[in-house]
Amino acid sequence: MCLILFAYKQHAQHQLIVAANRDEFYPRPALPAHHWPDAKGLVGGRDKTAGGTWLAIHADGRFAAVTNFSGPLEQPPPPRSRGELAVNFLAGATSSLDYSDNIDGASYAGFSLLTYDGDTLAYSSNRGDEARALEPGYYALANAELDSAWPKVARGKNMLRALVETDSATPGNLLDILADDFVPADEELPARGNDIALERRVSPCFIRGDEYGTRASTAVLIGTGQPVLAERSYGPQGSHLGECWLKR
Repeated sequence: MCLILFAYKQHAQHQLIVAANRDEFYPRPALPAHHWPDAKGLVGGRDKTAGGTWLAIHADGRFAAVTNFSGPLEQPPPPRSRGELAVNFLAGATSSLDYSDNIDGASYAGFSLLTYDGDTLAYSSNRGDEARALEPGYYALANAELDSAWPKVARGKNMLRALVETDSATPGNLLDILADDFVPADEELPARGNDIALERRVSPCFIRGDEYGTRASTAVLIGTGQPVLAERSYGPQGSHLGECWLKR
């Protein structure tokens, strides 16, 4: 489970405002956000198992983020890592739409991908949604289609809108809303065929657990100045591991 909240062309100084939680098993090794030494200009976290990223920015103002798409496990799993989708986009110069249109979706497990080339923000998925340029607005992406009818999607988007419309979308405030751990009523939870106890555990924006939970909260501001990426890292049960603020 992951959550990406974003406002596109809703602020005078920031074309793109992002607040995102990465949820993952704690034993899976990863590096917190940093300047990648082997990919000049790229800033973001890194999955040490497959080498990709879930969210990153580039010195040229590009942005990319990927989430898993909920569904049954595929056997055998597709050969390529979803984390490379974001890295390959950021390392190149292809436009958002051209890049998304040319992904071989069958090579990856279910994903949703956001790509921003400094001009166009595109959304694509290999689970039924064709790549498309997004109109200005407020959006939320979890582990289903864009703006799915999940409580955390609606709640998160409303919190982001409140920050932007009061000109309070600072990195710190964006990270704070990602810590929201409100659990909705059972009847509001998505019907995905899972045990209700599991749906309760993963229903908040911020997930606490012993083996699985929110491992990183990231805020991104891209606009007229230098892009900014701020991140908080977490361990089991939401224990705070550190914080970093990076510019391109």
